Amino acid sequence: MSDFRQEFIEFAIDRSVLCFGEFKTKAGRLSPYFFNAGLFNDGDSLRKLGQFYAKAIRDARLPFDMLFGPAYKGIPLVSAIAIALAENGDNYPFCFNRKEVKDHGEGGNLVGAPLAGRVLIVDDVISAGISVQESVGHIQASGAIPCGVIIALDRMERGNGELSATQEVHHACGIQVASIVNLDDIANYLRDRKSLRHNLQAIESYRAQYGVPDPGELRSGHVL
Repeated sequence: MSDFRQEFIEFAIDRSVLCFGEFKTKAGRLSPYFFNAGLFNDGDSLRKLGQFYAKAIRDARLPFDMLFGPAYKGIPLVSAIAIALAENGDNYPFCFNRKEVKDHGEGGNLVGAPLAGRVLIVDDVISAGISVQESVGHIQASGAIPCGVIIALDRMERGNGELSATQEVHHACGIQVASIVNLDDIANYLRDRKSLRHNLQAIESYRAQYGVPDPGELRSGHVL
């Protein structure tokens, strides 16, 4: 595991974003872990989160010209990532959408730089892929090209069929999906941590029951 992935897991655990126990998912599954990116809810957390995204983007080597953050979670994420990239000399424009169209002032439902060129979509996780598909619609309607998605965690978990949510996005939209970490990274992290190793069996059992096989298409940066 790349050092920044290990550091991200430690960061998420320290901020109680990644917790272990028993949690009921929207699909009714009892999950042995819970990931809530909304708990990166102060200035320092958001700054560090943006830096981790920036490292994952560089590691994945996704070619893009600008960033797009779907409302609402994507708005602080895309802002933090753009700042983190700029601090390292890579100044990218960014844009996000409103949930409701504004009929006064500048109007419309997009805020920020005009969507143009190759657009990288930013999100925290992909559950049903609805947010990504809506983002693709905004991007294509503006004449730009959706070129990929970057998320914090790939759960590697089946949706309604045999594919994971990230795989469904890849097949439906024809774009790459990269993540900072995935569930296998979390399992490997637990395996090497004596104080947390007691959570490993539940994670592995859940992975065996609901997970998808490694597609064999993942490169550095966890790109699907």
